[in-house]
Amino acid sequence: MLRVSNYNGVEFIGVYAVANEAMALLPMDSDDRFQEDISTALDIKCHKGTIASTNLIGSLVAMNSYGVAVNSFATDTEINVFSKLQVARLEDRLNACGNNILVNDKGCLVNPEMNDRTVHVLEEAFNVEVIRGTVAGQNTVGSVCKVTNKGLICHPASSAADIKMLKDIFKVEPKITTLNYGSPYVGASIVANSKGGVVGMRSTPIEQGRVEEALDIIS
Repeated sequence: MLRVSNYNGVEFIGVYAVANEAMALLPMDSDDRFQEDISTALDIKCHKGTIASTNLIGSLVAMNSYGVAVNSFATDTEINVFSKLQVARLEDRLNACGNNILVNDKGCLVNPEMNDRTVHVLEEAFNVEVIRGTVAGQNTVGSVCKVTNKGLICHPASSAADIKMLKDIFKVEPKITTLNYGSPYVGASIVANSKGGVVGMRSTPIEQGRVEEALDIIS
């Protein structure tokens, strides 16, 4: 299922919420409608919390079915919600994990400036190989792409080489699109897993159709 929603009137919902196959984490001040949209579309249980005392959860967290990477300032109390996952606190200066990491259960692509220790820590947490790279010339691969175990959407300026790299890493077929009425920051505009997705409220019917096709989401 694909739904259209917003977080307190903001269409870039991927900045504020994160999900994997089993759970989602939303800001404490998320309204019931936003929570219901994500819970229903992704067929998961939603939790509310903070990371590093902020509501920018989607920007600061990356996760797959095996593990989760969080900002180094996340507290023990905040990460208790991830008790069933292997938790990696990143000490790297590039610790906005949601922006700098793209991951599913088959592979992981990270900002090329991430250090060797971070790459090793992520491989241990996510249980996949971690590759450094860019998409459409952007280092913040998590903000310009969204991947699930069934598909991948990416920045409209992604090159043929980018598409091949993404396909090789994640074992899914990448598709180019925009969201929120032409924004190339598709990762910041969606919350999704293999069962469904929620896109920002300004996303057009054409953009929604592309997401449904790319992520193999049944209406």
